[in-house]
Amino acid sequence: MMDFRENTFRLSSDRNFGKAALMVGFVGLAGCIAGFAIDRDHFFFSYLTAYAFWLTIGLGGLFFTMLHHLTNATWSVVLRRFSENVMMVLLFLAILFIPIIAGIGNLYHWSHHEIVAGDPVLKEKSLYLNTGFFIIRAVIYVGIWLFLARGLYKTSLAQDKGYAESQTERMKKLSAPGMLLFAFTVTFAAFDWLMSLDAHWYSTAFGVYIFSGSLLSALAFITLVTILLRQKGYLADLITLEHYHDLGKLLFAFTVFWGYIAFAQYFLIWYANIPEETIWYRVRWLGYRPLTLLIVFGHFVIPFVVLISRGAKRNLTVMKIMAVWLLFMHWVDLYWVVMPSHSDRPLVGLWIDIAAMLGIGGLTLWFFWRRMASQPLVPVNDPRLTASAQLISD
Repeated sequence: MMDFRENTFRLSSDRNFGKAALMVGFVGLAGCIAGFAIDRDHFFFSYLTAYAFWLTIGLGGLFFTMLHHLTNATWSVVLRRFSENVMMVLLFLAILFIPIIAGIGNLYHWSHHEIVAGDPVLKEKSLYLNTGFFIIRAVIYVGIWLFLARGLYKTSLAQDKGYAESQTERMKKLSAPGMLLFAFTVTFAAFDWLMSLDAHWYSTAFGVYIFSGSLLSALAFITLVTILLRQKGYLADLITLEHYHDLGKLLFAFTVFWGYIAFAQYFLIWYANIPEETIWYRVRWLGYRPLTLLIVFGHFVIPFVVLISRGAKRNLTVMKIMAVWLLFMHWVDLYWVVMPSHSDRPLVGLWIDIAAMLGIGGLTLWFFWRRMASQPLVPVNDPRLTASAQLISD
């Protein structure tokens, strides 16, 4: 049971959830070790899927935080610390990228010299797609994300100790170029870590596709965490029904945006009908047809129909269910992106997939909860905090 200190907006006696998450993480890691021993190739693809799931949530949190500062938003002040804690999992996930580096040979066929030598397409791309440059780019991407996240978080915590206008300006100045750096790094990380699983295929929309899922999943995660805290009696007076209504609007908007990008990418490839482009979708339709249909209806149609009404956005039970559902569909979407490069049969080795999700997820949630418990749940000295708590949604 958690105890809430209303005068400081901090949690105390909060270790139960953290301990539970850590235990789940260790159980998942044990399963990962077993999966590595039994089927090494499948383990690395499962690990990449789970890693991409939690990484994209962290990146979505970073984007939401920078967007909050750039727009000088008032309504989201009470949610800012949640998005900041979400983005800070990137520090922990930077360490968890090491197994992907270790599994480059299992994941990416362009990493094998003998394969590249016999493939004209890969040979032309080898200046970019090679192990050394891949690792260098990964270090640059992660380094930029950590620089932005730490800079914003450190300034935000300094504001808790005493407000100064310079702190707000610093977060804005960091977010402005940060948005540009975020766009480039997320796009190329999506190209490197996910699209290059099939190095013959390419799509200029793929980075935006991954970004749209990142922000949608981060919004769903923030919605779920705040609702669960509210059910325990925390921040009910600060994060009101009006905030959940606005979160519902964003969930609906980025469900539509994700659907638009997903369809635009598919439509352009279908219309051009170039074999080296259509093969990516053909493989996923022939071998993963049930999951393909589930993504179409589960990731777009169902959330669209449910969240389009005002009443659904103001019903916390519906919002909680949709948040969980969207997070699940985000995993299905990433599984659909990654796994066909490994196997033409879906859900083979599902226990390894689950173990990877539990391992990375449990440890990431433990790290996230430590951050949540170590600092106030809201930016206590933000001058717009009261106005944010008094939000009246249109």
